[in-house]
Amino acid sequence: MAEAPSATHPDAALVREHLEALRHQRRLASGTLTNYARSLAVLLRLAQGKPLAALDGVQVRHYMAQLHAAGLSSRSLAGTLSAWRGLYRWLVRHRGFRGNPCEGVRAPKAARTLPKALSVEAAQRLLEGGPAASPALARDQAMFELMYSSGLRLAELVGLDFDAGRLDLAGGEVTVTGKGSKTRTVPVGGRARESLRRWLAVRAQLAAPQERALFVGARGARIAAGTVRARLQAWARRQGLESPLHPHMLRHSFATHVLQSSQDLRAVQEMLGHASISSTQVYTHLDFQSLAKVYDAAHPRARRK
Repeated sequence: MAEAPSATHPDAALVREHLEALRHQRRLASGTLTNYARSLAVLLRLAQGKPLAALDGVQVRHYMAQLHAAGLSSRSLAGTLSAWRGLYRWLVRHRGFRGNPCEGVRAPKAARTLPKALSVEAAQRLLEGGPAASPALARDQAMFELMYSSGLRLAELVGLDFDAGRLDLAGGEVTVTGKGSKTRTVPVGGRARESLRRWLAVRAQLAAPQERALFVGARGARIAAGTVRARLQAWARRQGLESPLHPHMLRHSFATHVLQSSQDLRAVQEMLGHASISSTQVYTHLDFQSLAKVYDAAHPRARRK
């Protein structure tokens, strides 16, 4: 499971109860739950045995300052504070705590970084080429085509099952389970369907008997996320792309390229599975950057002397 809270703190049992509630009621992804547990373990460590009910806003701000001085990024501090705030809300609601000392505390504001996306030309170069020469390469080609074609998260890709009716090649769509156990159905493009058919034709050469996963690793079991990352790096080098590539860049590239062509922000939001339109709007900034470059290069009064 996730990292356990400090057993020496008097309120460690309360934290464990909260984590179990998150696991069963909110059905958080294992990675998210691990991050929550790590953040709450930090709170217990900083409290040094002081009961959680005795902490106030001044002390929480002091803890934030300590973590900031230790080099935690603004994004990490915000996530840590969010986990603490959620714990106290649960304690107020279910364990009779009188207040939430985190409510008035704000983490340092992080500078918003734009997601990195491939150019259309780089995406074409990454995925170009004929049928792969081995089952492992056929699997890799199918994985990367599907991620770029449908904007899948890495966890959604590795979580796909072979026999669950989630992949409909005839209908050109795939149904995945995303964050918060929410499902969505997204289109699968023609190139991705071709690659998936080639992979399915040789999948039995790699997959262990009765294995449900659509994509499997060398041992025949469900492929690990780390393996997908490593295989993408190797694939990119083989295709002559030297810059570091990670699976989420394929999702970013999908969103950027579809938005550039369609200008339909709501449709992209639905396909990405974003709960809020604000999460999708970051791709409009990427699109504006490309337009700005065209403007700077073409407009006679835009060029600097």
